[in-house]
Amino acid sequence: MKNHFFKIGILLICVSLLSACTNSSTSREEGEDKHIHFLYNFSTNSLDPHVDSSYVPLRAGITETLVRIDEENLTVEPWLAESWEGEDGQHWTIKLREDVTFQNGKQMDAEAVKISLERALKESVAIQNALKIDKIEADGNLLRISTTEPFPEFVSELVNPNVSIIDVTEEDIVNKPIGTGPFLLKSFTPGSKLELERYADYWDGASNLDSVTFSFNEDANARTLALKSGQVDIVYRPEVESLEILQENDDIKVESTATFRVHQLTMNMERKSLRDVNVRRAVDALIDRQQIVERILLGHAEAATGPFLPSLPFAPSYEEHPMGEDIAVKYLEEAGYTLQDGKMQKDGEPLEFTLLTYSARADLPLIAQVFQSDAKQIGIDVKIMQIDTPEEYMASNRDWDLATYSNLTAPRGDAGYYLNATYHPTGALNFSGASEPELTAIIDKLNQTVSQEERAVLAEQAADYVNEHVINSFVLHPSTIVAYNEKKVINWLTTRSEYYMITNQLDVK
Repeated sequence: MKNHFFKIGILLICVSLLSACTNSSTSREEGEDKHIHFLYNFSTNSLDPHVDSSYVPLRAGITETLVRIDEENLTVEPWLAESWEGEDGQHWTIKLREDVTFQNGKQMDAEAVKISLERALKESVAIQNALKIDKIEADGNLLRISTTEPFPEFVSELVNPNVSIIDVTEEDIVNKPIGTGPFLLKSFTPGSKLELERYADYWDGASNLDSVTFSFNEDANARTLALKSGQVDIVYRPEVESLEILQENDDIKVESTATFRVHQLTMNMERKSLRDVNVRRAVDALIDRQQIVERILLGHAEAATGPFLPSLPFAPSYEEHPMGEDIAVKYLEEAGYTLQDGKMQKDGEPLEFTLLTYSARADLPLIAQVFQSDAKQIGIDVKIMQIDTPEEYMASNRDWDLATYSNLTAPRGDAGYYLNATYHPTGALNFSGASEPELTAIIDKLNQTVSQEERAVLAEQAADYVNEHVINSFVLHPSTIVAYNEKKVINWLTTRSEYYMITNQLDVK
């Protein structure tokens, strides 16, 4: 932690020097193009919307989905689809808007949407498992979809950015996808930035902006300095330690918005030591959640007791469990471990963990360091391994024990997305390798249940099972923090879903 505070001091000095020699004024000259530079915390090397785990094409305003989230009411609302019906939960008719064109001028009709969805299904096993589509038929502006089983929440799954609608007849989808959104891609430098220009024929009204730069930097300190110096206009997730400095600048507005995200400690249940629930309980007991909220997030978070925010109707009320090093040691003793020569061991083998983390979320490596330090106090060596793309690494490698990971748990106001993705054997985010028949049965029943009251009960049952069996540990619910130049930027909205960023409403003064 000493290095951490030293880093803060360096940041303060750098910002002071930078602000002293930089004019932060960004007033626009008469006749100058309207342009915004947005700096995001995750980079991507591919803009294929059907597989990009950073969801950049949708976030950058290039692509759109058939339906979207109503951020205020947390319900699904029409977007490229005008309406839909499917009373039996298995046979769906979706009516598309008739005034939508792709950014190459081609009309978006049911046939174009059909082949886009079919490509998404082909490219992503995760989408296959999520949508459960059996057959798609196109008829003018009507799309008829049958699922393999009754699936009442099917339409809400179409919110997923990986189901964005694109013109699949274009040659280079990886580097230049053609969507229906308000901004057309001019150029893409993998891992660095996108240059976007207004799509004049956008169906929902052309943007007032002429162009947008959507760039990436996974260093939170660098993102903060870029805003402070006037190099960029909007920064997603600036460094938390720098917020006070940013708030002192009259030109900069900082927004902190509660979202449906959880920072969790994912447990690889395929590893020998973690197959024992008492070892998992010991790991969970070592996490000092409130200390992490206060010292690392500086209060911009809420300590987690489960995956879902307590305010959600399907979040269980958990009994408070004792935590701390002494409790962790008791669990380990129940698992057969003893402390010998300063090492926690069993049958002569020391208990050691490889802990994955990644820098795109600046607080996760710090959480990993706190856990490493606390584990050392009871004789457990934790090796921290930095990775770039957590989804790719965890899905392809099983040489790790624990991972700091951040996940949206209820981006659609419903528990189904997270439970299916994270705990169903076919889930795209089931990195723990959980395959629990009882839990799977609850999720399968949830998928076929229409009543919101019954769904809430089933979601609680699933969350209780996860809690009782300690399939992953939940650390905190972070706020999404965005800082921007309010002397220039108009109509920026920090969304709870974290999906919609560069919109046709965004403007400059």
